[in-house]
Amino acid sequence: IETPPQNRLPVEIMVSDYRPDLIKHAILREKKRGGQVFFIHNRINGIEHIAKEVGKLVPSAKIAIAHGRLPSSELESVMSEFIKGTIDVLICTVIIESGIDIPNANTLIVNRADRFGLSDLYQLKGRVGRFKTKAYAYFLIPKGHIISKDSERRLNALERYKELGSGFKIAMEDLEI
Repeated sequence: IETPPQNRLPVEIMVSDYRPDLIKHAILREKKRGGQVFFIHNRINGIEHIAKEVGKLVPSAKIAIAHGRLPSSELESVMSEFIKGTIDVLICTVIIESGIDIPNANTLIVNRADRFGLSDLYQLKGRVGRFKTKAYAYFLIPKGHIISKDSERRLNALERYKELGSGFKIAMEDLEI
């Protein structure tokens, strides 16, 4: 059974329609705290457009893009800059899903959360709130979009199992779905 790490706060989770005002608010709040944001857009096609949209919403934010098709030297450079804290918002694919520990990244925004499996969403949520700072995770779906019953169950499970150490419950729910 998974035991929660010491000194970790639970991640505040919100499932919402894709709302530019919410995205802007989340990024500005994290910037004000001196933190960084992961913005997951799991399609390389269109990732530049999302980066431009976010740039228009928060012109003061330093934004970078990361995905698996970038040349390795460029990807390494972007990740190095993000780790150093010189990038405010990393617009990326699920390339950051595991193995990334960045204490200063405490807000996660997942675009088209309805397209992910429950364990993927849970793993992504684990990228933030890894230390003592309150973390936020926003799981966004297109406004007015009808999602499948399974997608709805996955998103509801994330909201229901917020407490630390709920990985086992999430795994069981994932199997059920």
